Amino acid sequence: MLTKRIIPCLDVKDGRTVKGVNFLELRDAGDPVELAERYAAEGADELVFLDISATLEGRKTLVEMVKAVAAAVHIPFTVGGGIGAVSDVRVMLDAGADKVAINSAAVRDPGLVNEISAEFGSQCLVVAIDTKHVDGKDIVHTHGGTKPTTLETVAWSKEVCERGAGEILLTSMDHDGTKNGFALDITSRVSNAISIPVIASGGGGNDVHFAEILRNGIADAALAASIFHYKEVEIADLKSSLLQNNIPVRI
Repeated sequence: MLTKRIIPCLDVKDGRTVKGVNFLELRDAGDPVELAERYAAEGADELVFLDISATLEGRKTLVEMVKAVAAAVHIPFTVGGGIGAVSDVRVMLDAGADKVAINSAAVRDPGLVNEISAEFGSQCLVVAIDTKHVDGKDIVHTHGGTKPTTLETVAWSKEVCERGAGEILLTSMDHDGTKNGFALDITSRVSNAISIPVIASGGGGNDVHFAEILRNGIADAALAASIFHYKEVEIADLKSSLLQNNIPVRI
């Protein structure tokens, strides 16, 4: 049986790790490279870095950060934010990232998913989907969750899977930062609709939440931020609890 993955997420703005609630009210959470080293030592399976400002200056900062993280840790990590072309992907992979995540760019140009997958392989490509429940539908949002689209989340997940995405990073905007539990319904529906792994994001607050989302194939991995940044949940304790609940994880 494949082990389930625990993935700390680091939202990066101007070279610092930040965290908010429902994508708002950001506060500083520390140096991303130092946090990466800490998480690798604590037993994280992977890391995700998202440049939430993705300005030109921020991109330069991000490349240097990627190089520093690659030199400091030996677990896989994904980088996203502002990636809009095959050339951007090459820069990040050359700097040391194992995977890239795209969101807004994929919505703007779905063919980019095909291009990146063809050039680098699907194993390098994560499509991030920010989803919010609006008028009875689960709707894809872009630009850091600020712009709703006309795309429904399950249908979009199926499309990017068919186009060559290697994984889906599914973030529930309704649950983000609340620590009240992951979005079981939409995560389950996406997972059942596609053949690639789904990383659940948004709402993880304790070991029970992680067990709920990882049990019965609802998600292949669970991602969280503030509970790890501020040591509200220790990765080793979380994994021990999951094992006790018969959920396979790497120790």
